[in-house]
Amino acid sequence: MLFRQLDYLVALSRERHFARAAQACSVSQPALSEAIRKFEEELDVPLVRRGRKYEGLTPEGERIVVWAQRILADRDALRSEVGALRTGLSGRLRIGSVPTSSGAVAQLTGPFCAAHPLVTVEVMADLRSEEILRQLQNFEIDAGVTYLHEGLSDAFRSVPLYEERYVLLTDAADGLAHRTTATWAEASRLPLCLLTGAMQGRRVLDELFAEAGVRPSPRVETDSVAALFAHVRTGRWASIVPHTWLHVFGVPYGMRAVPMTEPARTVQVGLVTTAREPDSVMARALTEIARRTDVAAAVEHLPAAPGSQR
Repeated sequence: MLFRQLDYLVALSRERHFARAAQACSVSQPALSEAIRKFEEELDVPLVRRGRKYEGLTPEGERIVVWAQRILADRDALRSEVGALRTGLSGRLRIGSVPTSSGAVAQLTGPFCAAHPLVTVEVMADLRSEEILRQLQNFEIDAGVTYLHEGLSDAFRSVPLYEERYVLLTDAADGLAHRTTATWAEASRLPLCLLTGAMQGRRVLDELFAEAGVRPSPRVETDSVAALFAHVRTGRWASIVPHTWLHVFGVPYGMRAVPMTEPARTVQVGLVTTAREPDSVMARALTEIARRTDVAAAVEHLPAAPGSQR
């Protein structure tokens, strides 16, 4: 009964709506409400601020949700650990990824699924760096693939995967398309389509532009790397994308990918998990795969543009 009450309370905190929380837990709304009410009686403290509709959790409720997430994560980890000892690893691995590293995630999921055929994998590929860390701490995902930086808290462990480099993606008819490299200053003068400023990938680009002494003025911004390719395909725009995405989309016909220089700095991307003990058996298994998979080698060389061999 306790685990059920904790499940319901966490779902209510996440959904912020009784009916949606009940639906997420596959129970009726009255059953969920009654279970939480009984939990409040057992603890002798109000957990939910009630009015004509859900108004949020009380301070006590917010604190108990933190404990509930930890307890439920430990329960799930225990079940996974026991199951792995008996029949091999099974269940569901949840990976969060910043949009620009989705191509690299595929380099891990293949060998992971081969090593653990009873596990299914869920990849959430449009998360911001901050959201990945938040979801890790709240046990909503098992691992994240994101940018590594010196300020990463001791609450996390990381495994470097590759160094993200950048290319200018432009129409094949553009003057820069036939160059072996392009500078950030040159790119800043083009009609650009870039990621939105709220995304870590864009903040990295802005730092590199600033290092070159320029500031871009993109006419189009998006939170989708696929949308960047779509805009460049029209012939009206240029963009700057991580080189790893060329291994997902290739270099589409009519486009060229030119490596960026001045500066030619790279940004490290890695696998991040929580530094808790005992750790998640899923996170541990994925970390083992990451340590023996040469992701960097798989994404090192740029694919050739169509027709470039002729």
